[in-house]
Amino acid sequence: MSIQPRKQRKMRYNAPIHRRRKMIASHLAEDLMLKYNKRSVPVKKGDTVKIIRGGLKGHIGKVASVDTRKMKITVEGATIAKADKSQVARPIDPSNVIITHLDLSDPWRSKKIGEGKIKRKRKIKEKKEEKTGKEKEKAKKTEEKKEDGEKAEEEEVEEKIEPEKGKASEPTEIKKDVKEKAEKEEKKKAEKKPEQEKNEMKESKEAGTKEKTEEKTGKKEETEKKVIEEKKENEESEVKK
Repeated sequence: MSIQPRKQRKMRYNAPIHRRRKMIASHLAEDLMLKYNKRSVPVKKGDTVKIIRGGLKGHIGKVASVDTRKMKITVEGATIAKADKSQVARPIDPSNVIITHLDLSDPWRSKKIGEGKIKRKRKIKEKKEEKTGKEKEKAKKTEEKKEDGEKAEEEEVEEKIEPEKGKASEPTEIKKDVKEKAEKEEKKKAEKKPEQEKNEMKESKEAGTKEKTEEKTGKKEETEKKVIEEKKENEESEVKK
């Protein structure tokens, strides 16, 4: 196909009807574009359309007719006044129009347009699967990195601990010896305690008995002194008589 405008115009002018029919196509609105995964569709009688260029810009209406010879369309309500003031449908180029609603009464057309919808769904699924696969790969990589980092940290800690173990072994042995000695002393003390208690009990009993004996001896001496004094008094009284 030539780039020259003159040859393109000639090709367009001399094109057969089946090609002309496909050339009478308009862009879809954004929502339809996303829904059917198509940018443009051949205009058909019954489609609702919005004019986006010219004096009738913004007008919305149904397509009244499609002229394949002139490659123009007419829209309901889009008219111009003649010299005698009668209203006539204004022919509009399909490139100046956006399709806002499709007439899918024709099964062949609905099938063709639906294929784009199915393709779009497949593409969306494939994209989602790709995303999920990429996310899973990223998660695996991050987990592997974390595990490698943890292993490296553990190895570093072990390397630091190994030389410290040789140094720390000596003081730990000394500590063990000290603990053993302290435990032995505690055991000896525990064994001595009941013996000491017994000895203390014996001593306390002996001291009590001594005190009692001393009290008894003191009382006896006092009684003996009293008896001696009484005898002396009796003797003195007899001498006086």
